[in-house]
Amino acid sequence: MAMLATMFMLVKLAAEAGVSLPELVFWRQGMSVPFILAWLALRGELGILRTRRIGSHAKRALSGTLGLCCNLGAATLLPLAVGTTLGFTTPLFAVLITALVLRERVGPWRWTAVVLGFVGVLVITQPGAAAQSAPLPALGLAAGLGAGLMVAIISFQIRDLSRTEAPITCVFWFVFFGGLIAATALPFYASAHGPREWMLLAAIGLTGTLAQFLLTSALRFGPVATVVVMDYSSLIWATLYGWTIWGHVPSTAMWLGAPIIVAAGLIITSREHFLSRRVSPTSAADEGATEDAAQGT
Repeated sequence: MAMLATMFMLVKLAAEAGVSLPELVFWRQGMSVPFILAWLALRGELGILRTRRIGSHAKRALSGTLGLCCNLGAATLLPLAVGTTLGFTTPLFAVLITALVLRERVGPWRWTAVVLGFVGVLVITQPGAAAQSAPLPALGLAAGLGAGLMVAIISFQIRDLSRTEAPITCVFWFVFFGGLIAATALPFYASAHGPREWMLLAAIGLTGTLAQFLLTSALRFGPVATVVVMDYSSLIWATLYGWTIWGHVPSTAMWLGAPIIVAAGLIITSREHFLSRRVSPTSAADEGATEDAAQGT
């Protein structure tokens, strides 16, 4: 979570230095490819990248790239703490997809959590509150909520892929195809950069890749329920970066709304963990793969 928060901080600095969003998306993906290949080559594990589901990986990369655009867009347009908090809406959207799209039964605990979570969103965004001294940009809010929605969608795609593919295989083909998708926009948005901007772009790729490796390791060695809760520690890092670098002090609405959204996510997480233990060990494994996918974006 510290690495993810650091990546978003670097993204915000790069955007302020004039790097466009399509460039940020491309280099976030493109920089990861050589890092992953070098790591696997040193371990003699390049063969793990073989797959018979290249089409499924490409579809996941398309959704993931859109989600990454939303994540990075929220980081550039909103205070880091606000963008991070809106990203915590992923469990809320996952419940809605489960109930409305997959037609699976959702009990009162999770429905209550969904309502509670979106109340928290309303508290932070304060729609129609003209008295706000510095209203949050609508495009940034849409990007933040869009990131939560897209990560929820991606989690279901990864749940399917994880039945046959290793986590690092999913990550590699995501960044590979995602880089190709983002490259199509470079002729229209790419520009010349100085040494500082290139250092920022390299650091974005490195911290993003490290975050993926660390999360995969966490899920390998720790209980899913424990690892999932650690997601919320990213808010601490985002708040510290926002305060020390940009002087962003969270508003009263942020202090009130963020705990509500976090509480809703914890209710859903604990409830799904409880249900997965009642169903089968395989369900619990799927939950772990889902979390890995969500952060992999």
